[in-house]
Amino acid sequence: MGDPTTVPSQVSSNGHGDYEEATRATEEDRPSVGVTDAVTGIASGLTGRLMGAGKALGESLGGRFAGALNADLDDRDPDYIRANLPTLWLATSIWFRGEVRNLGNIPEDRPVLLVGNHSGGNLTPDTHLLTLAFYTYFGVERAFYQLAHNLVLASPFGPILRRYGTVAASHDHAQQALREGAVLLVYPGGDYEVHRPTWEGRKVDFGGRKGFIRLALNEGVPIVPVVSAGGQETALVLSRGDWLARILQLDKLFRLKVLPITVAPPWGISIGDFLPRIPFPAKLTVEVLPPIELEEQFGPDPDPDEIYDHVTRSMQETLDTLYAERRYPVIG
Repeated sequence: MGDPTTVPSQVSSNGHGDYEEATRATEEDRPSVGVTDAVTGIASGLTGRLMGAGKALGESLGGRFAGALNADLDDRDPDYIRANLPTLWLATSIWFRGEVRNLGNIPEDRPVLLVGNHSGGNLTPDTHLLTLAFYTYFGVERAFYQLAHNLVLASPFGPILRRYGTVAASHDHAQQALREGAVLLVYPGGDYEVHRPTWEGRKVDFGGRKGFIRLALNEGVPIVPVVSAGGQETALVLSRGDWLARILQLDKLFRLKVLPITVAPPWGISIGDFLPRIPFPAKLTVEVLPPIELEEQFGPDPDPDEIYDHVTRSMQETLDTLYAERRYPVIG
């Protein structure tokens, strides 16, 4: 597109051609500062400031982020879990009126891959509810691990989460947990799903990520889908902020593809969902579906795309059913 300050040369049959030539000559004599140049300058300055902010954020969190990489399976502390289950019960049962159904669908005598939909921003209340229910049902001695993003483990709550069995998300940790006979919880949607806008709260959205299928096939373990409803009502997410994450280059710094914009009581508008906030007391319901034996159900050479469609479709149908039971948001 040409510079908008330059008038195209046209010869007019009504005598306006001379005027246009004169206008163009006049404009050419002036310093050329087009609208495009001005906008480009403003955008460049804003981008520079944002990138500077991203660099400062990286320097301040870098140490914590690197330390979170060391969160491993040895940090799980059954004695600590046993002593603190009453506190976890108060938070999830009273504030969120939590309900977990069909825990008996989790096989008791073998490693299992739990695959859940993820909600509630960085506080992830659905994870806390499932953790409470699992340890109450199976006992704290049964090994149970949850994969989490490094920034979650770098937060002030990181040391506590590590003692409950939360480990840094990596293929090595996932493989090790399953090979040691543990139950492992993964959220394929990750930060993309957990920070989806509130009005998309009734949607299972893994973003096409299929790594959990390869993990289950390689380790020969069943997939047990875990569906939670109500978690996205505990936070008011206005935007994923993926555009902001790209500008700040957070994907390169912290493997973050989003920087959510939320309403976070008592702070008001929050960027990144990093500040401790008061979650809305929405009712949480979690339902555990029957185990999926992959080779038994999909044959000796399963198609990952077919498995993905089956898992997400069954979870979405269950989520729709759970929400059909609810009358109002938050109230349940």
